[in-house]
Amino acid sequence: MKHIFNSFLINSIVFFSAMVIGTTSFADTSFTKNTSLNNPLPNVPKINAEAYILMDYHSGQVLAEDNADARRDPASLTKIMTSYIIGQAVKSGKISHSDRVTIGTDAWATGNPQFKGSSLMFLKPGDSVSVADLSRGINLQSGNDACVAMANYVAGDQDHFVSLMNNYAATLGLQNTHFKTVHGLDAQGQYSSARDMALISQALIRDVPEEYAIYKEKEFTFDKIRQRNRNGLLWDKDLQVDGIKTGHTKSAGYNLVTSATQGSMRLISVVLGASSSKKREIESKKLLTWGFRFFETVEPLKASKEFASEPAWFGDSDRVQLSAERDVYLTIPRGRIADLKASYVLNSTELHAPLVKNQVVGTINFQLDGKTIDQRPLVVMSEVKEGGIFSRALDHIILLFHRWFG
Repeated sequence: MKHIFNSFLINSIVFFSAMVIGTTSFADTSFTKNTSLNNPLPNVPKINAEAYILMDYHSGQVLAEDNADARRDPASLTKIMTSYIIGQAVKSGKISHSDRVTIGTDAWATGNPQFKGSSLMFLKPGDSVSVADLSRGINLQSGNDACVAMANYVAGDQDHFVSLMNNYAATLGLQNTHFKTVHGLDAQGQYSSARDMALISQALIRDVPEEYAIYKEKEFTFDKIRQRNRNGLLWDKDLQVDGIKTGHTKSAGYNLVTSATQGSMRLISVVLGASSSKKREIESKKLLTWGFRFFETVEPLKASKEFASEPAWFGDSDRVQLSAERDVYLTIPRGRIADLKASYVLNSTELHAPLVKNQVVGTINFQLDGKTIDQRPLVVMSEVKEGGIFSRALDHIILLFHRWFG
């Protein structure tokens, strides 16, 4: 087979596409280890918390972490999953924001001693409250009573809603999360981790953006009771914060999941076990500021754009177009975009028709400073059907000569 090497410009990034026969293994993708003398990366600032993580939303790249997989009491961060399920129920048409929910006695703080001294929306039995208001009661006021009311409405009761929470946790691939309550008050056997909370938050922003849009609202008034959003970073003038959630119990300490944007870049930080509500904000701001200052997220390849092409033997087309299965986002040290390169490796020496759309035929390798920082599947962009009998016979002859003399 004749190998054709192309070099081309994608979004101002120079890529070198070269076919190499064989397979490769995944390389270390920690950018903080791949520093350049021209652009050294400073160490992660000291974060005074029991656990933390900083993740880029688009690429999923973890920029900093400590004890990120330790299982801890999530406290009201649990409500992020509760909110996610409500958003999914609205998105699927099972419920709507205008639906009216009749409040039962189990969502009444006075009748539930476990709610004493906790965050509440102050619902009363028999109240008829819209889903839109209850969502704000959960996301802005952190109302434990609102969580119970919505759990009953969505799933029939709290136990079935908790089952939904754990099912979604499994679907999202969370390795260190198990829910026992719909609101997050401490319960034996309930836990999550900084990494899992970042992943839940990423899913919330990605999958149910209408639900996530609520989190940036700074206050909410229900039944003449006005409450401010507990996420103090929404008022920060240095960061463009639009979520997400606070949490606190005696055993959990002070928790905060934050998401902020800078241009097209979005970061998610999770700080668990801080010593005060002010400290969780200070430590979160440290992480986010460091991330935005020293990293940038780029989109080097769109799934809709050809990355390479190869001969399609025995097909109704001479060549097959190849690209990534989905748009590629990479988070790299700021100012290094011109140094980013890519190559690809085919799984076999020849591509034989029929070839179906999105069929994986190799691997795209992204390199910085000669090191592979990320890999993505190389897939077929459009179907290539088997060619006619005469074209296949001709390809057999050409391929035979190629194998002899190529």
